[in-house]
Amino acid sequence: MRSKQVMTSIVAVLWLVCAAGGAWAQDVEGAMSAAQNMDDAARRSQANIDRTVDETRSLERQYAAIMKEIDGLEVYNALLQKQIDSQNQEMVDLNDSIDRVAVIERQVTPLMLKMIDSLDQFVELDMPFLLEERRQRVAFLRTLLERSDVTVAEKFRRLLEAYEIENDYGRTIESYKGSLDVDGASREVDFLRIGRTALLYQTIDAEIFGMWDKQQGTWVSLPAEYRSQIRNGIRMAHKQVAPNLLTLPIAAPEVVQ
Repeated sequence: MRSKQVMTSIVAVLWLVCAAGGAWAQDVEGAMSAAQNMDDAARRSQANIDRTVDETRSLERQYAAIMKEIDGLEVYNALLQKQIDSQNQEMVDLNDSIDRVAVIERQVTPLMLKMIDSLDQFVELDMPFLLEERRQRVAFLRTLLERSDVTVAEKFRRLLEAYEIENDYGRTIESYKGSLDVDGASREVDFLRIGRTALLYQTIDAEIFGMWDKQQGTWVSLPAEYRSQIRNGIRMAHKQVAPNLLTLPIAAPEVVQ
C-alpha cells in the first residue's frame, strides 16, 4: 500500500517537472523571438538612419552648390547692373548728342548752301578751264544737299572736297584737249593751265595759239614768239620734259584797294 503511494508521488513529481520544463522552453523561445524582433527592428532603424544621413549629406552638397551658384550669380548680376547703368548713361549722352546734332544740322545746312553758292559764283568768275566739269560738280553738290538719305557729315565732306579740288587748281600745271571758238569757227585745241596764273591754248596743228585775258574776260591771240613756249609748257604738263622756266605774257597782279 505504501509502495503504491510512493509511485504515485513520483509520477506526480515527474509530471510537474515536465510541465515546468515545457513552460520554461516556451518562455525561452518567446524571449529569443522577442530579441530577434528587436534586432530586426534595430537593423531597420539603422538602415533608416543611414539613408537619412545620406539624404541629408546629399542635400547639404546640393545646398552648398546652390549657394555657390547664387554667389556667382550675385557677382554676375552686379556686373550686369554696372553695364546697364553705363548703357543708360550712354543713352542719355547719345540723346543729348542727337539733340545737339539736330541743332548743328539746322545751322550747318544754310552754311553749306551759302558755300555752294559761293563756289558756283567763283567758278563762273574764274578762268574758263574745265568749265563743264566744274559746273557739274557744283550741280551735284546742290542735288546732294537735297537728299535725305545722305548724312550732313557726308554732305559737308563732299563740299570740302570740292573746295579742295578748286584750291589744288591754283598750284598745279595741266594740259587737256577741248574745243574753242577761234575766229568764228569751233577748233580742237590743247589747253595749257598754269595754276590760276595763265590759261593758254594752241590748235592741234599748232598754227593758232592764244591765252585768256583776265582783264577783258576773253580769249586773245598771241604773237608767234610764244609758240615754242606754249608747246614746251604742254610737254611739261604731260611730263614729257623736265620742268623749266617759261616766258609768257602774264598780266601783273591787281592791287587790292
